[in-house]
Amino acid sequence: MERVRIRNRTRGVEIAHSAEVANNWLTRLRGLMGRRELAAGEGMVIYPCSSIHTFFMAFPIDVAFADSEHRVVKVVPVVPPWRIGPVAPGAQYVIELPAGTLLATRTVVGDQLEWVR
Repeated sequence: MERVRIRNRTRGVEIAHSAEVANNWLTRLRGLMGRRELAAGEGMVIYPCSSIHTFFMAFPIDVAFADSEHRVVKVVPVVPPWRIGPVAPGAQYVIELPAGTLLATRTVVGDQLEWVR
């Protein structure tokens, strides 16, 4: 599976040094289900996507939604396992990160992200 590094250009910080890209039906469906953890610096970019669930997950995650220009349109910190949603109309990308990453990197709505291959 392809991996990218995700930088928050607005804040000048890296939010993930190794994020898997889930961009087909199977990888988007599977997402992070069944994993025991998501280590610091890891993540997943789901595309195209504007909503998530955390069924079959064993840990909380931070979620950032971004539009087609990689601008953050919604942030949801610490989404517990076994939840439906959230939804972000207009989002094209979902970035799933270890819980606490959004706060630690000060990532907020309006920030510009970039994927580095």
